Amino acid sequence: MRRQLRSRRAPTLPYGYRYRLDDQDEVNQNYLADEEEEAEEEARVMVVPDLEEEEEEEEEKEEDEKEEEESHSQETDSAWWRKLQIVNEYLWDPEKRTSLARTGLILVIYFFFYASLAAVITLCMYTLFLTISPYMPTFTERVKPPGVMIRPFAHSLNFNFNVSEPDTWQHYVISLNGFLQGYNDSLQEEMNVDCPPGQYFIQDGDEDEDKKACQFKRSFLKNCSGLEDPTFGYSTGQPCILLKMNRIVGFRPERGDPVKVSCKVQRGDENDIRSINYYPESASFDLRYYPYYGKLTHVNYTSPLVAMHFTDVVKNQAVPVQCQLKGKGIINDVINDRFVGRVIFTLNIET
Repeated sequence: MRRQLRSRRAPTLPYGYRYRLDDQDEVNQNYLADEEEEAEEEARVMVVPDLEEEEEEEEEKEEDEKEEEESHSQETDSAWWRKLQIVNEYLWDPEKRTSLARTGLILVIYFFFYASLAAVITLCMYTLFLTISPYMPTFTERVKPPGVMIRPFAHSLNFNFNVSEPDTWQHYVISLNGFLQGYNDSLQEEMNVDCPPGQYFIQDGDEDEDKKACQFKRSFLKNCSGLEDPTFGYSTGQPCILLKMNRIVGFRPERGDPVKVSCKVQRGDENDIRSINYYPESASFDLRYYPYYGKLTHVNYTSPLVAMHFTDVVKNQAVPVQCQLKGKGIINDVINDRFVGRVIFTLNIET
């Protein structure tokens, strides 16, 4: 037991030997440090080749992609080139000496065939135009009776406005003023002639001669002319609406009776409209404005108008109004056409 304890005790070393052991420890530590550095360098050397290999692989992939794109573009170019060659050969094949897959003789036959066909069609059209007059329609049997139009323009033919709010009716006034510019008295006196009323204004001579037109002055409309009342009655809830017949070349009212205008409530209480004034007072289109010779020769022709002045209409509710043409041969009851011989609109005057 004592021997074992003695063996466990640290041996005692001479003083000089102790220093030699310390030096040996430093040498060992330096050796270990050098080994660690060598290991790290080896690890770095192992990592660098891996990174280089990855970069090389990426470069190879990029090169492969570029090669694929180049090959694809070359294939596309070659395909387009083949198509172009096919088209060129179709247009002209130098080996077979054919054009459009046909020989020269066939092409000559086609040329003369289509040239003859075009000449026949041109001759037929020329002969047809020789029989048609640019001044007077050749066939008028199926021409419908006159249609009508009204001014001012109103969306869906609904005249909705508030008397106390000028913004709601000012656009009607502007529309009427613009429409009546061609009817100014000074312009009518300068361009047209004063014709006797109550008879047709028939003008003889060649059909290509210029025709004179009768005056229709703005002042004929009186309270609806915009001269006495610049607002055409809209500021007082008594609106003016102008009616015009569409032009028909050669049209004359039958039996020498002028076509008249009549307005009433379309449906509902007839007392919703208690008073209407017409201008001219006859509420008709005078015969002196007929016949109409067409726009090529009747250059200054001014269509006659009839103004309806609604002086007493029920307020704050919609009133459907129908204005019809009355006269011999006038049709005004066509169900599927609301503008042949009549016009229907709505008045809604708010206060």
